[in-house]
Amino acid sequence: MAANNLIDRAKSILMTPRSEWPVIAEEPDTVAALYTRYIVIMAAIPAVVHFVSASLIGVSVPVLGYYRVGVTAALSAAILSYVLALIGIFVLTLIVDALAPTFGGQKSQVQALKTVAYAYTASWVASIIGLIPGLMLIAALAGGIYGIYLLNMGLPFTMKCPPEKSVGYTAVTIIVAIIVAFILNLIVGSVGGWGFGSGRYPTAFSAPSAGDSGGFARGSAGAGLQAWSDKMAAASKQVDAAQKSGDPNAKANAVGAMLGAALGGGGKVESLAPDRIKPFVPDSLGGLKRTEMSADRTASMGVQISKAEATYSNGADHNLKLEITDTGSLKGLVGFAGGWAGVEQDHETDTGYDKTYKNNGQLVHEKWDNQNHSGDYGVIVGDRFSVTVSGRAANIDELKGAVASINLAGLAALKNEGVQSN
Repeated sequence: MAANNLIDRAKSILMTPRSEWPVIAEEPDTVAALYTRYIVIMAAIPAVVHFVSASLIGVSVPVLGYYRVGVTAALSAAILSYVLALIGIFVLTLIVDALAPTFGGQKSQVQALKTVAYAYTASWVASIIGLIPGLMLIAALAGGIYGIYLLNMGLPFTMKCPPEKSVGYTAVTIIVAIIVAFILNLIVGSVGGWGFGSGRYPTAFSAPSAGDSGGFARGSAGAGLQAWSDKMAAASKQVDAAQKSGDPNAKANAVGAMLGAALGGGGKVESLAPDRIKPFVPDSLGGLKRTEMSADRTASMGVQISKAEATYSNGADHNLKLEITDTGSLKGLVGFAGGWAGVEQDHETDTGYDKTYKNNGQLVHEKWDNQNHSGDYGVIVGDRFSVTVSGRAANIDELKGAVASINLAGLAALKNEGVQSN
């Protein structure tokens, strides 16, 4: 696809999608051609934008001004995120293709790739706005929202699903897209807190051993992603078989198995009810009395998460906050963070440190600020529960002791409660 044609296609799918989708659906194409003539070019836009923003423009830090990431580090991150973005597009394409019969559509990997690639065009183009300091989040939201609109409009044309089923098809695709993005972000950067930050990059592309048939190095993040992709492929075959059998129950179970594989947990998980998680919140913590507590369970699109929060205070300037989270069906992603992705990092400054590491098989995060005498300390228990204590303290050992006083063994014993195998 020539440069002019590529620009025209991007403009058309963004400005006149209703008339462009039928044209796209009828075009003869191949997976290789779509990648080489469109995807590899368009997917490079966010990587370039992030590189320029981080290394040349800098990241705005309140009061302190702009901080620029080193060119080498920024370039390495851009290249890795670009490669993984291409992998993510392919993985999501497999899912869109496998789900087609479930929503009355027709399987076609080429058409599925068209769907994913052209729907992503909104995010790729919108990322350019991120060059303007402070607008990166707005650009991501705008691109994401319009991308969902494009996806919903395009599915009936490319995958031949009935228009009335496109909303459900879109919803499931979005769930998978979020999961894929979550996993790829874990691979691109180490976890800072339980969020995302820059740090050590995984060695997924290490050299293969002698006689190796190819692929990612064993134990690397890439190998984990490949294993996840293989599970998704196997689950999609079950969906195909169930569709052909005509058995509604088999079809429903097969789709459930696919979602279970996507979530990484091997099955659905009912998170702990509030009255089951509240007993793990003590009346006192670190010598401080509990002043407030809440516990709730929320669900969205079949995924449940439970959380208990409590504050402790001496009535003056000494306060601690406890958070216990049951990640429910997302426990597979938590296991991914501590296993496949190997998310460890160690960052030190003149005033403190921030590190994530594994201790006795548990993923641990600790952060400390010497100036404010505050920080947080958290652990992942049973690849499912997150326990974190944060606030002002004499030192990090006080926060560690507070976490240790929680009944972590009791939580670990509940790691399989509510787990339903598919």
